Amino acid sequence: MLQFIALNEDLQKVANTQLGEKPSRIAEDLLALRTWIETQPHLKARTDDQFLIQFLRGCKYSLEKAKQKLDIFFAMRTQCGELFNVTNVDDMAFRKFHYTGTLLFLPIPLNDNGPRIIFYRCNYAAQDFTVELVTQFITALHELAMISDPYACVNGISYVLDLSKLTLQHAMLLTPMYLKKIVQFFENTLPMRVNSLTVINLSPAADHLQKIIFSCFPEKIRKRIFICGRNFDDVSSHIPRKYFPQEYGGENGSLAQLVEENNKMWDKYRNYFKGNADYGTNERLRFGKQLNFGDNLGMTGGSFRKLDVD
Repeated sequence: MLQFIALNEDLQKVANTQLGEKPSRIAEDLLALRTWIETQPHLKARTDDQFLIQFLRGCKYSLEKAKQKLDIFFAMRTQCGELFNVTNVDDMAFRKFHYTGTLLFLPIPLNDNGPRIIFYRCNYAAQDFTVELVTQFITALHELAMISDPYACVNGISYVLDLSKLTLQHAMLLTPMYLKKIVQFFENTLPMRVNSLTVINLSPAADHLQKIIFSCFPEKIRKRIFICGRNFDDVSSHIPRKYFPQEYGGENGSLAQLVEENNKMWDKYRNYFKGNADYGTNERLRFGKQLNFGDNLGMTGGSFRKLDVD
């Protein structure tokens, strides 16, 4: 019996029409991807249904694209593990960052049955956490969505970013090399759609920084960015006000309470993240040229092309 989170009727319709999912063929598609993994001597990957089906959905059931994205996912996590491979969600610094409330899932998806909303506010002092820890938390949060949230898995994610507290000290941590790593991870490895990115409350530092950061994004993502400054009348036409947290005049949960509720998810999936230590790639065993995520972050070797962003 297949073991993954069942979709409600509306989500299943979206999966069928937009992602190319055919429920009668899911077992066959998963078997094909799992069989390929087992024939790759360099690759030790998760093979559970919930994990693998998201790579098929994220690649609109193109088996070849799913293979590529999954392979790059583990190769990059192996070579850039300090940023992308979280194994201990009980680490004190990790939980301390969670309790800043910087990144939270909001309980009601956009338009009630649409993308999952991730709310970000730069709610910490730059000197309190390393950029590596912040990145680990960000990528772990997305991995958590990938294995637990049908709305994110099918409809993708809509981001709301409150940048009112972003300072020059935060900005100085975002080196070009770091930005390249982040963009490459989200563009080439994460099997979920970026539906939209809404920026509110730009600080002077954030206003300058957003021009640099967003220029690193692929064109398809840049077209989905909406910057409204401090005028909530403008943003309401893009994301209705009720989908904002209560602290922002909306009806989508209290951020203080959501910190506690979201924290339970780290408890629930702690063993999953512990298991991350067992997976990755050994490039010396790869057929053909090795993949290399070197200091210049240009992915070299192998035969993979840059994947399209859906």
